[in-house]
Parts: sequence; structure tokens; C-alpha cells
Amino acid sequence: MRIRLTSVFVDDQRAAHRFYTEVLGFRTKHEEPLGDDLWLTVVGADDPDGPELLLEPSGHPAVGPYREALVADGIPIAQFEVADLAAEHARLTELGVRFTQPPTDIGSAVTAVLDDTCGNLIQLLQPREA
Repeated sequence: MRIRLTSVFVDDQRAAHRFYTEVLGFRTKHEEPLGDDLWLTVVGADDPDGPELLLEPSGHPAVGPYREALVADGIPIAQFEVADLAAEHARLTELGVRFTQPPTDIGSAVTAVLDDTCGNLIQLLQPREA
């Protein structure tokens, strides 16, 4: 068993698509009309056949309170691995990304948390080599 698709709820799919591709560096995998919305997924630039992240519309009434509670408590909704967190933090900060947690050594990894501008906190993680 493996993860093929997961999702994050986003307020505006077009804005989320710009952020996830132009800022974070993901690539578009699927962009297909689906009713009033899109089936819009992105994948890692170096893993085009890897797990897809669905940028899912946040229209369901349960989504708002759920995301607000997570953000209020500083809990990320997703985690993305990076090879060099210090470099990625510097690159994203230069692009205007707001971090709610700077790079922090947690022993087995270094983590940082950013605001994806779409209603979510996202954790970046650089694992320590064993």
C-alpha cells in the first residue's frame, strides 16, 4: 500500500495553483474541469510519477472551522520533504513567503512551517542522515 493522492483544501484554486507551482516549485499533473471547479493536482518537480497533491476547493462547511482550528494551534496540514531546508527557507523568504516557524532542529530532522496563502500551514522537513 502506498499513498497515490492526498489533498489540501484551498480557498481559490487558481491562486493556490500559482503558489504551489510558481513559488513552491511543484508541477501541474492534472488540470481538468469538474463542475464549477477543477480536478487540479500537482506533483514534485523531480517526481512526476509520484504522489499527487490535489488542490481541493474548500467549499464544504466543515472545512473552514477545521482549517481555522489547525492554523490557530500552529498545526501543519501537510509536510513536504526538502533536500536543503536552509537554502529552501532562504529562497522562499526572498520570494515573500511567510514562515510561522523558522528552521528548527528537532533532532532527527530540521523543520520549518510556512503559510501557503491558501488557508493552510505547510511543514517543510529535511531529514537528518542516519
